[in-house]
Amino acid sequence: MANVVIVVVAVFFAGMGIYGLVSPARLVAPFDITVETAGARSEVRAVYGGFGLAIAAVLALALARPELQTGIVITVAAALAGMALGRVVSAVDGRTGFYPNWFYFLVECLAAAALFLVA
Repeated sequence: MANVVIVVVAVFFAGMGIYGLVSPARLVAPFDITVETAGARSEVRAVYGGFGLAIAAVLALALARPELQTGIVITVAAALAGMALGRVVSAVDGRTGFYPNWFYFLVECLAAAALFLVA
């Protein structure tokens, strides 16, 4: 069961990472973010693309190196929980629609909970 959860979360991060590298403007468009400069595209590629692929890679490492699995899984779960917390704190800025903010809040919470449970 743990391996299934890890693979699902890794695939999610890999997909986000690839999408962030290939199409940074389209990735952040649902959040009303525009990336009209090379610097802005670089930031999206780094944070969504590079980070997403790095997280997918360390989750793959967790599958290959069982002695590292607990630490990696807890770390990724904590990162996801932190992302979800950021969305809650951002609610002070005003009400947002379900998609994309609260949809991804749920995804992050579910992924974090699943990883914490299998750690």
